[in-house]
Formats: sequence, structure tokens, C-alpha cells
Amino acid sequence: MPTRYSGILAAMCLLICLPTPRVACAEQVSDRQITLVLNRLAFGPTLEDFRHVRSIGMDRYIAEQLDPGSIPEPFELRWRIAALDTLRYDAAQLRQLYGPLSAARGFKLPPELEKVQRERARTIVQQAAEARILRAVLSRRQLQEVMVDFWFNHFNVFAGKDLDHIWIGDYERQAIRPFVLGRFRDLLFAATKHPAMLVYLDNTLSTAPGSPAARGNRNGLNENFAREVMELHTLGVDGGYTQEDIITLARILTGWSINRPDAREFPEHAAVFEGARHDFSPKVFLGHALRSRGKAEGEEALDILAKSPATARHISIELAQYFVADEPPTALVERLAARFLATDGDIREVLRALFASREFWESYNQKYKTPYHFVISAVRAAGAPVDNTRPLLSAMSQLGMPLFGCLTPDGYKNTEGAWLSPDATARRINFAAALAQGNLPMSNLATGNVLGPYSDPSRPHAASPVDAARLEEIFGSTMSTATREAVAEAPPGLGAALILGSPDFMRR
Repeated sequence: MPTRYSGILAAMCLLICLPTPRVACAEQVSDRQITLVLNRLAFGPTLEDFRHVRSIGMDRYIAEQLDPGSIPEPFELRWRIAALDTLRYDAAQLRQLYGPLSAARGFKLPPELEKVQRERARTIVQQAAEARILRAVLSRRQLQEVMVDFWFNHFNVFAGKDLDHIWIGDYERQAIRPFVLGRFRDLLFAATKHPAMLVYLDNTLSTAPGSPAARGNRNGLNENFAREVMELHTLGVDGGYTQEDIITLARILTGWSINRPDAREFPEHAAVFEGARHDFSPKVFLGHALRSRGKAEGEEALDILAKSPATARHISIELAQYFVADEPPTALVERLAARFLATDGDIREVLRALFASREFWESYNQKYKTPYHFVISAVRAAGAPVDNTRPLLSAMSQLGMPLFGCLTPDGYKNTEGAWLSPDATARRINFAAALAQGNLPMSNLATGNVLGPYSDPSRPHAASPVDAARLEEIFGSTMSTATREAVAEAPPGLGAALILGSPDFMRR
């Protein structure tokens, strides 16, 4: 660890050993509520958002965030997103432009050209990640961005699986982002039908045994997609289904696949239904008899899953855990599930009920920030310019949460036990110190994609140290006594680092 940060780390370790009160004094309730709202409906407070909520009140801010279309986006964000050219293409175009050329053209490329094409395809993941970070930091539609994080994680896809590196940006843009505050059924349909999900969960390999297209490694059922749709995406592990239901759903979803690169039929579609691979035999799924209708069978099965009380409860548990507590209150979950069913899975209405609940308002500091939330919230609080997102993405990777990098379909955990450890805390403190002292090269696009340069003062960067007074205006009344005393006693220039690296800031 660099010597220049050892003093900060020592101070932080002392703070971490002291108890952090979770309830502030009565006279601090207003600021505490503002901080709670901005830590849950947003990726942490900015000074501007803190002042905005204070001026208009919590109820109006929540209403604004539940209607993101009414909130204009900053010009900077709009033009920076517009400059990311790969975001303009749909899934079929992305494969045509960036996919494996040998497969698409029917010939073998020299190894050096294959390497060039692979490197070119990495641009897609890089631009998708940059867009996500820019929106999380700069967007005024913060709840929308929070829900993109939530739902992408719920319907997780790993960018490193086969062709998913070229489809990951389109998956977020087309299958997740438009539906995060809409009806769960629409979100479920969009995520499960996207080619990135079909590839990730191996439904491209699933074929009805004995069907006309059963050959090679596609000569039988693959249950992976069906199992995860039920266990993770809808009913939950205790959702009342059986292994026979998994097999039946796998049969129902045979034929949901991706198009061939050289297909003459529907070349504009990356995902298609292949009737020659479908199981057309009669089926009974979760007690419902389904007619043999090809692709429509799968849509009927997804409808059944979306309307199930088990799905309502499973989604409500996840939402309550994300927004309230690692062990969500049973009474709250039951009310949210009832609202889910009463509104036909209207996510906006479920969230409205959640944000109006007593449990939500009593949950101050009960959630520990994931690495993603910690990094984004630190940058937002600092008011630091983000011309270069690579140091932030690298920090997330160093903290164990690479964006688009979760290998397993259950996504990243959002609980304290998954992220709180001495080593992770030390890494967070180092990041906070680098950010606070202006040593993260976020304003220099030429700097390499590593976290290490912030320890080298000779590396060029244009960032300025974070003003501790800015952070104290946001968090001053809600900081613990231990943090306030540490900041007051710190040498000049270390106050911002102590605030951003404090135990208080690690919680939301």
C-alpha cells in the first residue's frame, strides 16, 4: 500500500472500530430523510440534489423520480451518449458489423485479422459500460438508473459468454432499460427473448429430441434456461414448482434461438423461433394445459409465470431487500406482493407503495453499499468531472464487482455480508483517498485502464482535490460523532478523504 495513504487508512481503521450510530438526533431528522431518499432512489446525494430535495420536499421528489420522462436530462449527458456510436445499432447489426467474420462470410480469416476483429468488438462492451457509468453519475433520472442496475442484475447476463460481448449493450438498451418502471410481464418477455439471454442460458442448444433439426450438440433438451427463468426470474427457489415443471418449460421453449449470420429469412432479427427444433407435443405446465402453438406456447407460459402469486412474492422480497434491509420485513413483502398482483405487476406502483411504507423510512443506514454503488456515490458526492470512466470501472473490478462481469445468472449480491471485509474496506479507503485528493485520472482520456496510476503523482491528470466543505454541507448533520471528530482533527486536505472513506459513507 502506498505510504502516502497509510495515515488515511489508519484513521479510517480507527473509525471503523468505533460504533456507527444508525439513528441521528431528532433535530437532524430532515437531513437524514433527505440522505435516505437520495441513497435509495438515487446513487447517493450530490450537493445539487440535496438542495433540490430540501427545497421541494421528499414527496415531490419521489413523484418526480417515478415519472422519469418528465425530467430533462443534462445536455452533457445527451451529447456524450450520442457520441458512443455502437449504441446506435441493434442486435442483428452488431453481429453483422462486429461478429466473427469467418462465420458470417463462410471463410477462414488469418489469425492476425481475427485478433483485430476481436479487439474491435471489445469497443461494444467498453461503450456500453461507459454509457452505464455516465448515466449513473450524471442523469437526473436517478431512480430509473437505480432500477436499471436492479433489473439488469435480476436478469443477469455475462458479457464473456460467446457472442454476448457484442450484445450486452443492446440487451441493456432494448430488454432492460425501457421496462424498468413498467409492467413486469413486459420486462420478462423482453429479457427472455433477447439473443443475449438465449445464448447466456444455453437455449440455443435446446432441441426437442427427434425433431427435424436435432443434430450434433443440439440433439436434446437443455434445461438451464427454463430452470433459471423459474428459480431466479419469476417464481423463486421456493415457488412451488417441480423438476417436471422445469422439463416441461424447457420443452415449451425449444426453438427459441438466435438467427444464423447468413440467414435469408428475417435477417433483421438476431433472435428467432425455429419451428424445426420445437417440441409440439401436448404439455401441462404448472397445472395449465397448453395447446401446441409453437412460439405462442412460450409466451403463454411466461404469462402464467408473470401472474403467479409466487412471482409477486419473489420480486417483492428482492425489491424490499434492495431498498430496505438485507432481511426484509415480512409484513412489507406481503403488502408489496399484494400490490404487485392488484396492479398486474406494475413496477412503478409497487415502488410507490414501498417508498410510502413505514419500513422504508425507518431503514436509515441499514443497507451497505455494493462496490458499484460506493464508487458511483463517491463520484457524485465529490462533484468530480468524469471525462474518463475507466478508473471507475477498474475500481469496481478491484472491489470484486466488474460491470457486466458476473458469471452466474443469480447476479451480484446486494447484502452486507457479500461485500464487507477488511481487505475490501482498505481498497475502498484507497479509492476514496485517491478521488478526494484529485489523483484519479478521470479527466485524462489518455491514461491507461488501471487503478494503480492514482498512487503516482507524476502521472498527468486534470482533476482537482475534492472540497471538504462541499461534502460537509451534504453529510455534515448526518455524520457520526466519530467521523466529525476525525475530520475536525485531520491535517489540512484530508477532510474529504475521511468523509468519503468513513463507515458512514459506506452505508446507504
